[in-house]
Amino acid sequence: MKEADLVIDTEEIAEFFYMELIKRGYIPAELETFELADITFEYMLKKTMIVEEEAW
Repeated sequence: MKEADLVIDTEEIAEFFYMELIKRGYIPAELETFELADITFEYMLKKTMIVEEEAW
């Protein structure tokens, strides 16, 4: 199996959550969507879906 590079961008996740919440009738604050993105990132780390690497 070939290894692939995957970049997780929490700002992109926050924007995704923001747009999806608006579609569902919620009006989130910007800080709330960044918190959700951070929680999502931490969840993926905990479930070993991703491995955090230091930036070069």
